[in-house]
Amino acid sequence: MDSSFIAWITGLQKRCTNTPVTDADKPSEQFTVTNTIDGIDRSFIVYLPTGYDKAGKMPMILAIHGGSGTPEGMINIANFTKLAERDKIILVYPAGIQKNWNDGRPTSPNQLGINDVSFFNKLCDYMISKYPVDGSRIYATGISNGGFMSSRLGCELSNRIAAIAVVAATMEATTIAPSCNPGRPVPAIYIHGTADPLVPFLGGAMTAGGTAGGTVLSHFQVVDKWITINNCSTTPVITDLPDIANDGTTIKQRVYGAGTGGSEVVSYVITNGGHTWPQGFQYLPEAIVGKTSQNMNACEVIWTFFKRYKR
Repeated sequence: MDSSFIAWITGLQKRCTNTPVTDADKPSEQFTVTNTIDGIDRSFIVYLPTGYDKAGKMPMILAIHGGSGTPEGMINIANFTKLAERDKIILVYPAGIQKNWNDGRPTSPNQLGINDVSFFNKLCDYMISKYPVDGSRIYATGISNGGFMSSRLGCELSNRIAAIAVVAATMEATTIAPSCNPGRPVPAIYIHGTADPLVPFLGGAMTAGGTAGGTVLSHFQVVDKWITINNCSTTPVITDLPDIANDGTTIKQRVYGAGTGGSEVVSYVITNGGHTWPQGFQYLPEAIVGKTSQNMNACEVIWTFFKRYKR
């Protein structure tokens, strides 16, 4: 055999041997974790996006269900999965005790003395220890009872939570709001419908059927609270969002900027909006919870806000 042909074959074998082999991305995973935290079995759903094994440290969103809700129900109402796949985000959907959270109002976990702030702190510890979570990019969002809980986490767990987004909720007025003094600025979004039949847009006593009761700040009172905490401008930039759906709702955005460390507070007032997640699942009839506005994708708006901030 010709010596030059043998040399060519030998070189080809070496090149093939030295070609790096790229492993395929790991597929996405969704599973339930149950841990004993503070002596109580607590559970949460975890979503890991495709390729999480190669994405490095990723941001994490805590998506917190409302009263009488479940993690599975929250996924239906506020599905961040497409965004998690696109931008490589870890999602956590936790479960409240008796399907509720101790947000400072007289909910069942409040009456039982459940320390949900401790639960979320230890949940973050667990996720950081087990998965590629960037501890400086952990965010909390929720609807209703889960929104009130997100407000409380912003107040009391600012050493963990980089920013919050609250839908169809404000902040408990008698204990949480007066003591809310986080150790750092916490950028915040509040999204609230003027026709919310369960959480009064104007604040005060919660008297609608099926709620845990309590007294809550109005939409603009809680916005003002965070403006003060974050040292933001009190003069907002106001934008009327396009009425793309013609569904009887309109949305006005107010951005209060120039806060400490670049923090902002953003208000979205949904005229004629109900106790719902914009462009989310209409989980109960309009006659019970009001209208779900189609004029804004709340998941996209919230993530676009969150990703600008780290702790």
